[in-house]
Amino acid sequence: MDITRRVLAGMIDHTLLKPEATPVQIERLCEEAQQYHFATVCINPLYVSLAARMLAGSDVAVCTVVGFPLGATPTRVKRFEAENALADGARELDMVLPIGLLKAGAHDEVRADIAALAELCHRHGALLKVILETALLTEAEKIAGCQAAMAAGADFVKTSTGFGGGGATVADVRLMRQAVGTALGVKAAGGIRTLADALALIEAGATRIGASAGVAIVEALPA
Repeated sequence: MDITRRVLAGMIDHTLLKPEATPVQIERLCEEAQQYHFATVCINPLYVSLAARMLAGSDVAVCTVVGFPLGATPTRVKRFEAENALADGARELDMVLPIGLLKAGAHDEVRADIAALAELCHRHGALLKVILETALLTEAEKIAGCQAAMAAGADFVKTSTGFGGGGATVADVRLMRQAVGTALGVKAAGGIRTLADALALIEAGATRIGASAGVAIVEALPA
């Protein structure tokens, strides 16, 4: 694949979602993101205001998570989380859809959960990504999750939290791209550690890569 370091970096959400992440580590993450021109830093809500201050005036956005990592909080709670994150400076939100409801076939409820956050995000000029947690779903459920996200007005579908027992696969990304066509972005996340991993997922249809190994991935590409 013919891709430059700058283009690749612009497709990466530089991620640190470990529960033990410290403020110093978040600051370092932001410094790396500015150095390499990553798309965003993806961090837990606690650190959104810190990252927003550090990245003010740069080309790196702040991304955070909502309903993470289980997706099993009521919509009103997810909306409250989202409102706080947006007020603190987040410009992209990665929400976990209600996985149990999706598996139960409650597609209207899943769509309504996503739509509540999509409306809020777009009113604030922010993007919404919807995490399916593909390792827990059948192929039919993955497609249904993608369809719910499209119908609800989300901007991306995303494979995984990285905490759900599995990560991004080429097969899942290809399936998700087929399900959403060109209507939505596809974010691959979970277990992406090498340049080869990232390029294979992009080739399969990913338009964003979530990874904690972003620096190593970009550095592995010849300048």
